[in-house]
Amino acid sequence: MSTATNEAIEVGNQLVALCSQGQNLEAINTLYADNIVSVEVMDCPEMNMPQTMEGIEAIRGKNQWWAENHEVHSGNCIGPFPHGDQFIVIFDYDVTNKPSGQRCQMQEAGLFTVAGGKIVKEEFFYEMPSK
Repeated sequence: MSTATNEAIEVGNQLVALCSQGQNLEAINTLYADNIVSVEVMDCPEMNMPQTMEGIEAIRGKNQWWAENHEVHSGNCIGPFPHGDQFIVIFDYDVTNKPSGQRCQMQEAGLFTVAGGKIVKEEFFYEMPSK
């Protein structure tokens, strides 16, 4: 295996371990590069969150918003599934949106790119609710 693949596996294993313990902010603080780029499926103007966010403080803010607005009943992480300097993790969550009180089960895949031992890009894929 290449050095990039080994590095991606190592960082991916750490991410899965932390997220499995509900330590998502710790994962961001220890595994993410300062210049991290985060890409969601779409922007969310009502929450002032563009589709693409850049910088560690923006990502911390997005994580804080999530934690403040969702009660997580359970969560599971599967992976990492490596490919070169990237890996995928599947996230399954049972959450209640605090403002609406609506409970839902959600699944998303995250594609993470690693450079210099840090996650430099995260891209999320999930089913959008039909309107």
